[in-house]
Amino acid sequence: MRNDRVVVIGAGIGGLVAALLLAARGLAVTVLDRGAAPGGKMREVAIGDARIDAGPTVFTLRPVLDEILAEAGARLDHHLTLRPAGLLARHAWDDGATLDLFADPDQSADAIGRFAGAAGAAGYRAFRARARAVCRTLEHAFLRGSRPSPVALVARAGVGGVRDLLGASPFARLWDALGEHFADPRLRQLFGRYATYSGSSPFAAPATLMLIAQVEQAGVWLVEGGMHRVARTLACLAEARGATFRYRAEVAEILAERGRAAGVRLASGERIDAEAVVCNADVAALAVGLFGEAARRAVPDQRDAVRSLSAVTWCLHAPVAGFPLAHHTVFFARDYAAEFAAIFRRRALPAEPTVYVCAQDRSDDGTAAPAGPERLLVLVNAPPTGDAAAPTPQEIASCEQATFARLARLGLVVERTADRMAATTPRDFAAMFPATGGALYGRAMHGWQAAFRRPGAATRLPGLVLAGGSVHPGPGVPMAALSGRFAAAAVLSDLASMRRSRRAAMPGGMSMR
Repeated sequence: MRNDRVVVIGAGIGGLVAALLLAARGLAVTVLDRGAAPGGKMREVAIGDARIDAGPTVFTLRPVLDEILAEAGARLDHHLTLRPAGLLARHAWDDGATLDLFADPDQSADAIGRFAGAAGAAGYRAFRARARAVCRTLEHAFLRGSRPSPVALVARAGVGGVRDLLGASPFARLWDALGEHFADPRLRQLFGRYATYSGSSPFAAPATLMLIAQVEQAGVWLVEGGMHRVARTLACLAEARGATFRYRAEVAEILAERGRAAGVRLASGERIDAEAVVCNADVAALAVGLFGEAARRAVPDQRDAVRSLSAVTWCLHAPVAGFPLAHHTVFFARDYAAEFAAIFRRRALPAEPTVYVCAQDRSDDGTAAPAGPERLLVLVNAPPTGDAAAPTPQEIASCEQATFARLARLGLVVERTADRMAATTPRDFAAMFPATGGALYGRAMHGWQAAFRRPGAATRLPGLVLAGGSVHPGPGVPMAALSGRFAAAAVLSDLASMRRSRRAAMPGGMSMR
């Protein structure tokens, strides 16, 4: 198959996985990325000599990457060192209360019992059982299946599975479903935060997202050297199998000839021919025509899509004192509903946001911490308005002041200096990921139909396939990796079909005599 040429646009996780699997099958793969390094949103920021993960910070569903590397003839543990986290995350509220969740569910139940009483612990156990059932129902029927429609999902589940699908509460809102298990509003906040993992509001997202609780319970891993190392590892493995990577190479157009994708044209004017193109950009970029008219017609119209969350982030290498940070710590806003109303209704930065802090030099429970400056990622949710009505510099400055002042009130003092920190705003994310407005997760998962409105790997243009967090099965590292796997399978199927068509057309023919 070495004569089959494939261009991969974008070296995000989906594009990297597609490139790795296709190169491992002998295709001539060229990966093009407008950035300077692999990773896409799995990026890192340099502060002096410190390199800080500035994108995803949670590694889950390890078996997905184990399987993908095995398909490419590699083993994950030969290339990355992963340590299971015993403490999943620490959570804090303005009343001074804190709550840790653990990999051991019994330990979590005991902690919740001390935090919210016996009813809280019982509610957690019931919630866990429900999340486990939802995950079991949807993992193979939806997450690991090529893009299913509602009808196809029911057909795949079979007669006995329809009851399980209905039991997954697809028509209920996550916030309402959580109310069936937790009377304590702080626990609803904690587990409602899982909606933000897909860039959504817990007040509009479907209850099926409770499956994330089971995903985390199945294992959260810390990657030695940081999450960006995952991207670099995938790129190195793809290169070792013959893939070529070209950075600072911006694609201006996806070319089409004779009714199928034929390669790309770079912004420099260079043309690269190919039998197939994998596009790892946000589907919104294709839908608005940033890759040309043929690509625009190949994907569904995205104008009705509710954009997912953006963010304001600060990467710091700074001394920290006070509050006992874990590797992952969440400081919850007092009014959760007001936070999401500000973002999704008023399209404004919330006055009092929930703040996530990833202390990247700390162990999972925070007991191992450096004596000097620490590498921190501090994140607050923001509206995806980076391309229109973006927060002004003054609003970003006010948000920063309010965020760190609030952390100080909760006991966490971060010594900030301009030379030891770097901010990224919705406008910056919009520049990095065009046509998104800074949305980091594609379409928001609002309403039961949202998941089915994400396009799958195949498009209307033969030879053009999609990968990444804006397509099925959705955002997050394991989901984007699965999208890359689907994209590779779609390319191989398309090329095999094209060869069969050519062979069938060669013999015979119609005589004109």
